[in-house]
Amino acid sequence: MVKRIKVGMASCGIAAGAGEVKEKMIEMNPDAEIVEVGCIGHCHAEPLVEIETEDGSYFYQEVEPEEEFINKMLNLEDYSRFESPANREKKEKLYVTELAGKINPISIEEYEENDGYSALKKALEMEPAQIVDEVKTSGLRGRGGGGFPTGLKWSFLADKDEKDKVLICNADEGDPGAFMDRSTMESIPHQLLEGMLIGAYATGANRMFIYCRAEYPLAVKNLNIAIKQLEEAGYNNLNGEDVKITVKEGAGAFVCGEETALIHSLEGKRGTPRFRPPYPTDYGYKGRPSMINNVETLANIPLIIRDGGEKYSQIGTENSTGTKLFALAGDLEYSGLVEVPMGITIGEVVYDIGGAEEGSVKAVQIGGPSGGCIPEEHFDTPIDYDSLTELGAIMGSGGLIVINKGRCMVETARYFLEFTTKESCGKCTFCRIGTKRMLETLERITGGEGSHEDVQLLSDLGDKIIKGSLCGLGQTAPKPVLSTLNFFKNEYMAHVDEGYCAAMECTALVDVYLDQETCIECGQCIKVCPVDAISDDFVVDNEICTRCNSCIEVCPVDAISRVKREEE
Repeated sequence: MVKRIKVGMASCGIAAGAGEVKEKMIEMNPDAEIVEVGCIGHCHAEPLVEIETEDGSYFYQEVEPEEEFINKMLNLEDYSRFESPANREKKEKLYVTELAGKINPISIEEYEENDGYSALKKALEMEPAQIVDEVKTSGLRGRGGGGFPTGLKWSFLADKDEKDKVLICNADEGDPGAFMDRSTMESIPHQLLEGMLIGAYATGANRMFIYCRAEYPLAVKNLNIAIKQLEEAGYNNLNGEDVKITVKEGAGAFVCGEETALIHSLEGKRGTPRFRPPYPTDYGYKGRPSMINNVETLANIPLIIRDGGEKYSQIGTENSTGTKLFALAGDLEYSGLVEVPMGITIGEVVYDIGGAEEGSVKAVQIGGPSGGCIPEEHFDTPIDYDSLTELGAIMGSGGLIVINKGRCMVETARYFLEFTTKESCGKCTFCRIGTKRMLETLERITGGEGSHEDVQLLSDLGDKIIKGSLCGLGQTAPKPVLSTLNFFKNEYMAHVDEGYCAAMECTALVDVYLDQETCIECGQCIKVCPVDAISDDFVVDNEICTRCNSCIEVCPVDAISRVKREEE
C-alpha cells in the first residue's frame, strides 16, 4: 500500500518537468500525501519520484506527466524503475547529503525527526573552545576551494575579545557547471543553518549572513522559510541572546566569491577585493571581526559535533579528511551531484561513478573555471588538496567536467579564460589586462594565426598574472591555460605549425564538407541552415557557413562533416 509519494523538486527536477508530474499526480490522487523533496544527486535521471510503501521505497526515473505512466508507477510495476548504478553505490559515501532528497526541505519537524538540531543542543552544553577544538580535531578544511583549516579560522574569530562579531556563509557559487551549494541549500537548508548556529556559538558571533546568488531563487526561498521556522522554534537563541540571520542576494559576480569582495558587496559597495592583511577575522563586515565559510563547510559541522571530530577524521586521508561533493558534468553518462570520500582517485569518479566510457576520456577540468585540466594518464591521482595542487590544478568548490577525446584542449582553455576575463573586477593590472592579452593570444592560435612566440607568451603571462594579482580570481585564472600547455602542448603546436585542430572544434581551422555520394538529397540541411550556406545542388559555401553544426546534426545519413580547412 502506498503511504507517501516524494517528488524530486530541486532545480534539476523542476527543469526536467517535475512540476508537471506533481500536478498530474495530485489531479489523479487528490487524497494522497505528495511531498516535495530535494535532490538525491542523480540529475541525469530526473524527474525522479519515490513511492513509499509499508514494505519499502521504490524509485522511478524520467517520470512523465501521463496517466498511463503514473498508474504503472503507483502499481509498483517495473516500468522505468530506477536503481543507482552499482559502481556508484560502492564508491560514494553519503554523509553530508544523507538526508538530501529524503526529507521535505522546509519541514523543521521532519528534520528534527532525523536527528536535526541535536548537534546544536549538544554544542550548547559544551564550552565554545571545546567546539573549536572538535573542529580542529576533525581536520575539516574549507570546501570553498582554498582548503584552509576550518578549526584554525574559527579560533581566530573566537579569540577576538569584541562584542559584535559576524559569521558569513559564502553561497555565491559562481563556477560554470557547479551546483553543490545550490543543491545543499535547496535540499537540506536546516543542516546548513544548524552548522552556522554552532559556528556562531563557538566563535561568539552575534550576527549571521548568507550571501547567496540571486540566480538561486529556490535556495533563497527554502532558506528564508527554514530561518523563520528555526526562529519560531527558538534555535537562534544562543544562551539567552537571539542571533539574527539574513539572506543577502548577490548579483552573480564571480569575483564576489573572494572574501573581501563578498564583504564589500554585503555592505552595499562594489564587489572588489582589497589587500590582506587585515584579514576579515580582524576587520570584516562594517569593521567588525568576521568569519566566512562555504556552504559545504558549514553543512559538515553538525556531523562533526554529532559524531565527534575523531570519527570524522577517519574519513578520507590524513591531510584531507571527510567527504567532498562534486558536480559531475561533461562527456559522461551519469551527470549529477556525488559525494565521495577524500582520497578516491579521479578515475574512480570519472569511470565508476560518472559512467564515462573507458578509453574515451582525454582529461578532466577540476576546480571551476580557474582550475586545471588533468590528463587521463594521471587519473590514478587521489582527490585531495595536495595531490591536485602538484598537478597544477586545485580542488576548488567541486566542479568536475569530463572532456572526451573529441574535444580541443586549446579551445577548452580559451573557453574558461574567456569567462574569468569577463568576471575580472578590473582592480589590479595583471588580472585586468593580463588575462585579456592571454585571451587575445588564444584567439589568435584557435584562429590559425598563432606563432611560437604566442605559445611562449601564454606561459610568461600566466606566471606573471598568478604572482601579480590581488585576489584568488587572478591568481588562478591562468591555470586552465598553463595546465593544458603542460599536458597538451602538442595540440597548441598543431594549431600553430599546421593550422590544424584535430578535434575540428576551432571553427576558423575547419570547413564543412557535404559528401554528395552519401547524400540522399532529403533537403533537411538546407531547411535548418540559418545563413543559407547550402545550395540547391547540395554544396556548402564555406565563405558563408558559420560552422553552427545544424546541418550535421539533422543529416540522417551522416553525409556532412567537418574537415581540415583547405589552404587558400
